Amino acid sequence: MLSSEAIDEVEEYNKVSENKIAAVTRTEFGKGAARRARRAGLVPAVLYGHGTDPVHVALPGHEVLLALRTANALLTLSIDGGKDQLALPKQVQRNPVKGDIEHIDLVIVRRGEKVTVEVPLIVINEEKVDGVITMDQQTIALEAEATNIPASVEIDVEGMQIGQHIAAKDLTLPAGAVFNGEPDDLILSIAALRVEEPAVTEGDAEAEAGTAAEETATEEA
Repeated sequence: MLSSEAIDEVEEYNKVSENKIAAVTRTEFGKGAARRARRAGLVPAVLYGHGTDPVHVALPGHEVLLALRTANALLTLSIDGGKDQLALPKQVQRNPVKGDIEHIDLVIVRRGEKVTVEVPLIVINEEKVDGVITMDQQTIALEAEATNIPASVEIDVEGMQIGQHIAAKDLTLPAGAVFNGEPDDLILSIAALRVEEPAVTEGDAEAEAGTAAEETATEEA
């Protein structure tokens, strides 16, 4: 029977290996080489960090697109069939029209290492608030283990009243995640609904002008 520590290790490995991607080193560079790679269904990328020289690789476009649907997706790269290497996407360049991934900067991470990442903030139960929710931040910078980065942080606004707000210190962070910013950093607030005045039509304006003119004539008489 496996010990609890062994079971945890297996679960962690399986979680990390969900985004296992085979990569190949690139020997050609420049815009022309990048276009040829993309036509072949590959995404040019560069891998760096931990004092190592940058490694230029090409990744399978479809697998990478699926993996990066999740924010801060941890990738397990096998370069030229070698030893697995954990990496986090640092910068992703996309085609502004098609949305295809054109280039990725990847940072090497180690198992157990802590990294600082931007995690999306997700509001839940917003339909149960009468006021308007104003988001001051869409993401929050958290320090977390590289192999246990939260996909998002939920903010439950049920029961909140107009004038109330939520600061960083009020958030319920995932286990192991730490916010190193100011506790009073404003995250969101609840404002009153804005009541728009009815638009004045041309006919209404003429009617009002006529009434005012009649009142003025009566006063002068």
